[in-house]
Amino acid sequence: MNEKGKMGLHNVAIVGPYLSGKTTLLESLLFVTGAISRKGSIRDGNTVGDSATEARDRHMSVEVNAASTEYNGVRFNFIDCPGSVEFAQETYNALMGVDAAIVVCEPTNDNSNESKQRLLTLAPIFKFLDDWEIPHLIFVNKMDKGSSNFMEMLHALKSISSRPIVPHQYPIAQGEQITGFIDLVSEQAYQYHAGAACDPIPFPEAFKEQEQAARTEMLEELANFDDRLLEELLEEINPPQEEIVQDLQLELGADLVVPVFFGVAEQDFGVRSLLKALLREAPTPETTAERRGVVLHSEAPLAQVLKTYYTPQGGKISLVRVWQGKLTDGIVLNGVRAGGIYRLMGQQTTSLTEAQAGDIVALSRLEGIHTGDTLSSNSELASELPKAEHLDPVYALAITPEKRNDEVKLSGALSKLLEEDPALYWEQHGDTHEVILWGQGEIHLQVALDRLRRKYNLPMTTHLPQVPYKETIRKPIASVHGRYKHQSGGHGQFGDVYLEIKPLPRGEGFDFKETIVGGVVPKQYIPGVETGVREYLAHGPLGFPIVDVAVTLTNGSYHSVDSSEQAFKQAARIAMQTGIPQGEPTLLEPIVSIEVTTPNEFTSKVLQLVSGRRGQILGYEGRSDWHGWDNVTAYLPQAEMHNFIIELRSLTLGVGSFHWQYHHLQEVPEKLAERVCSTTNGNGNGNNNGNNHR
Repeated sequence: MNEKGKMGLHNVAIVGPYLSGKTTLLESLLFVTGAISRKGSIRDGNTVGDSATEARDRHMSVEVNAASTEYNGVRFNFIDCPGSVEFAQETYNALMGVDAAIVVCEPTNDNSNESKQRLLTLAPIFKFLDDWEIPHLIFVNKMDKGSSNFMEMLHALKSISSRPIVPHQYPIAQGEQITGFIDLVSEQAYQYHAGAACDPIPFPEAFKEQEQAARTEMLEELANFDDRLLEELLEEINPPQEEIVQDLQLELGADLVVPVFFGVAEQDFGVRSLLKALLREAPTPETTAERRGVVLHSEAPLAQVLKTYYTPQGGKISLVRVWQGKLTDGIVLNGVRAGGIYRLMGQQTTSLTEAQAGDIVALSRLEGIHTGDTLSSNSELASELPKAEHLDPVYALAITPEKRNDEVKLSGALSKLLEEDPALYWEQHGDTHEVILWGQGEIHLQVALDRLRRKYNLPMTTHLPQVPYKETIRKPIASVHGRYKHQSGGHGQFGDVYLEIKPLPRGEGFDFKETIVGGVVPKQYIPGVETGVREYLAHGPLGFPIVDVAVTLTNGSYHSVDSSEQAFKQAARIAMQTGIPQGEPTLLEPIVSIEVTTPNEFTSKVLQLVSGRRGQILGYEGRSDWHGWDNVTAYLPQAEMHNFIIELRSLTLGVGSFHWQYHHLQEVPEKLAERVCSTTNGNGNGNNNGNNHR
């Protein structure tokens, strides 16, 4: 308890690559603190962290999960974050509301380049944490599978972290079997016991030299931020433990250093010492609020949504961080009355009457409120809290309800789906008329489709989105005649036009003019001519919309009784049908500009990937804000975009990413154009679609 009698708080995210053991670590943290009486396993699908059906089906986290426990009089709110890069948006959104993060990784089994490269999967996480100055420490899990290269791993981690990596412990091992650790602050040695707390043991002299080297490394890194500690080291004075702990607390809280711990979460090894370090050294919610610029002296409630869920029993639930003030039952935030306040333990909820500043709780039925939103009892006084940027969508599928009658329900279900997962995006494409679902990868979209089926009873069929090809003409047609004459009793129909058709520069679209002299085509019929031309351009001889052409009405004739706007529209269509095939029609494909971000050791492979997909390399250069990484810029046919992200991640150990947007239209190579035209259904049949504007 603090001086006001309130329970202390720590909000901690658990992040790291897929399969590093984050959910297992959460299970161990909850077990050793007594929050659960028995640990679940990912294999059995009964962990607190992977509570969603989609997660248990795949044995992997697909969304953030919150769990709460108490330890030594302090409440810990843990947020277990997905490890797959396809669910990174979930992680980034949640990180905006925590005080610290535990980065979980596996040990490297050797000193090979392959082992070092595997650590690159941590680089995007470190980059986000450092960009937002979120304090974080490392927990090297599964140390029973490789403890001999601990110091080499630390040095490899330094190459991907912009903050100094600081060892906090040194492993005690017999061969490859880890048996305990030495705390580098106190220099006390401990022995692990499965399912129980570790015991202090006499210092193992066989590890004295290695321990001293690791401790010196820790102290020298801390001395870079503390002149007094630097003086003590220069004078060969052994600094007191209290001073070292204070330095660790200050420098971790300011995101200046990254302490490293280790253990075996499956056996609870190292978990209690990790908790004690969080108690001593992790920043408080008040420190985090100050870093975010929240005015702490104000009593007005201020909160932020970190995650939105739609549950079968409770409906909409919003996971929120309370930044200041307190939330009470029935409170009105942003003009919406909250249905209730809850503490989450995976999918289980416990009702609360209030939530204090610094806490992370769930609020029900906040309709119209979205992930990332800032909440206040007086929205006019609340400034918008910073939130994680939206990741650009990089993978798409065209979706259609299996049952035709379900089409009316689709937009509503998709809206709720996007509230739960802001990394999704959907559109009804203007050219192909397909409903396109965008996301971060194949698994990401499959999870979304599973939710549509399970939560909203909307099973979908899917296919690759069509490419919105266009067509144009290469040469002008000086004059083409179109006449429409129809007699069927009474007034007939008569329209007669002469058109000039010529290509326009790429990107100019469509232009219609008239140069009629002497009223040979009365003015009231000219709009009908333009309408007929436009209707024809919607579907050219190759089966696609025609663009970049200019059409001029130069001459014609009319009948005083039988002519009408409709007749001239038909005459214009006839003229276009005759003229456009004479202009050497050619197929155009959309080209996107793309910027690929990759570790520079994979740059050559990325260049080959882009070139192999008919891309035009514009250049590459090192990223000024990310040491060791390159940006590759290029033009790429949109037809080559589908599965690009999958192959890119395969080449770059999962860390490569890209931004893209539509840039221009370009002629399709002749052989490819023949293949496209031979299989077209008139709307395009490629494997990607339009631009990515939200």
